[in-house]
Amino acid sequence: MHVAVAHYPEGAGHATRMLAVARELEARGATVSLAGGGPGKRFVDLLGYDEYVPTPVDYVGDYQGSGGIAATLTGSVPASVRRVRDLSGWLRDEDPDRLVTDDMFAAMAAPLAGVPCYVTTHNAPGFYDDPVERAGAAVLTAYQRGVARDFYYPTVWPRAAADPDGVTRVPPLALDVDAPVVGDPDVVVLPSTYSTALDESVARLREAGRDVTLVGGDDWEPVASMLPTLRAADLVLCPGYSTVMEAAVAGTPCLIYPFTSEQRGVARLASRATGFRTVASPDEVVRAARDPPDAPTYENGAGRVAVGVLDG
Repeated sequence: MHVAVAHYPEGAGHATRMLAVARELEARGATVSLAGGGPGKRFVDLLGYDEYVPTPVDYVGDYQGSGGIAATLTGSVPASVRRVRDLSGWLRDEDPDRLVTDDMFAAMAAPLAGVPCYVTTHNAPGFYDDPVERAGAAVLTAYQRGVARDFYYPTVWPRAAADPDGVTRVPPLALDVDAPVVGDPDVVVLPSTYSTALDESVARLREAGRDVTLVGGDDWEPVASMLPTLRAADLVLCPGYSTVMEAAVAGTPCLIYPFTSEQRGVARLASRATGFRTVASPDEVVRAARDPPDAPTYENGAGRVAVGVLDG
C-alpha cells in the first residue's frame, strides 16, 4: 500500500510526529511519500527522506506577531490557497491509496485529488481564548472531522470539555529512531520556533547547580530524534505540545512554560496529567525543578495510527 504523509509547516514538531507515523507505516509494509516543508524538514533530511515542499504558511507568526489580522489576510490566507493547490497536484502525481496528515490544507487537498484522508492532530477550539483563533479552530476541526475517514487525537491528558467530539483518542506520538544522546543531560530545555525566550530560565537553573542541555544552543548538535536524549534526562523544560508528547513517551517529568495561545491551552490540559506541571516564570522553573512532578508513563501512539490507516 502507498500512503502519502503530509505534515504542517509551522514548527518542527509536526514533522517529527508525522515521521513517527511514516516509520510505523513502513514497518508494516507500506511505502510512503512525504510532503510538508518548514522547520521540520531538517528531521526529514536527517532520516534520508525526500519530501515535496509546497507553499509555506505561518498563521502563528502572522497573527500572533505584530501584524495581526492584516498580516494574516495578506500573508497566510493567500498562501493557504496556493498550499492547497500545490498539495492537490502532489497527491495527483503520487496517486497514493491513502493520505494521513496533520496539515489542514492537505486535508482540503485530499478530496480534490480523490484520495481517502486520515487526520491526526491535537488542535481544538477549546485551546484558545482569543475569539478569532477559537472560531478558526472550530471551523477547521469540523471540516477535518467531516472529510476524514478517521480523526486521531493524540493526548496525554484525561478527557476534557476542551476535547472535540467525534475523534479517536490515541496515545502521544513521538519519533523513536536510533540517535545519540547529546551530552550528559540533567535538565533538557527545548525552545520552540515561536517561543525562544527561555534564556533566563536556563541561566537560573545553572546558577542553582543544574546541568542544562539547551537544544539549539552553541554546543548542540542536530540529531534525528530527541527521544534518546529525553529518556536520559532527569527533567524537561519546554513551551508546548511536541516536546510534551515526546517527554510523555520518554517517561521524563516535564515543566511546560507556554508562550503562544495554543501552548497555553495545551499546558492547561496537560497539567492535569501525571508527569507535567505548568510554570510561568524563571522563579517557578527553579522551584519546580527542585520538586518535579512524577514521571509520566505512556505508550507511543504512532503504531496505533499506522494500523488504523492501513486497516481503513
